[in-house]
Amino acid sequence: MASVSLLLLRHGLAEERRDPGPGVRPDGERPLTERGRRRTAAVVRRLKELELHCDQLLSSPLVRALQTAQIAREEGLCAALAIAAELAPDADPMPLLGQWLALDGPLAGGGRLGLVGHEPDLSALAARLCGAPPGALRLKKAGVALLELPVPGSMAHQPLAGSACLRLLLSPACLI
Repeated sequence: MASVSLLLLRHGLAEERRDPGPGVRPDGERPLTERGRRRTAAVVRRLKELELHCDQLLSSPLVRALQTAQIAREEGLCAALAIAAELAPDADPMPLLGQWLALDGPLAGGGRLGLVGHEPDLSALAARLCGAPPGALRLKKAGVALLELPVPGSMAHQPLAGSACLRLLLSPACLI
């Protein structure tokens, strides 16, 4: 049976959240800090050295995640990048994965899909796919999780919870 690797990448260090008020950016518009950009680029370069390229990278539409994904593309981790609303905070990415893993989906024959998003959503997704209890995993900023999913004959709707195997869970400090 073919398998699909799922690379989860949390966005890099971003500007701090601030209480809403005049002149304060909304949460979705908070960009990466300069340190966040450098650290993310270093993590991505290391992922590339480890041959963890992605066939496709999908990103949350929030600025900090999209900037992280753009760094990944610029550093050569992936050739294709698309925005996926299902990766925004509190959204449900499971139907999106079902589409990608369907018999006629882009990764039906195997490959690696990268997802760039937020906490606690990415860790919750990883835990759900691995069959771990909620809160069992945690991705740091610019941290990475690599999961392997079987591609059963019928993935028309959603990947099976508990079907994935966690291969890597790395903090940026482990990578750079």
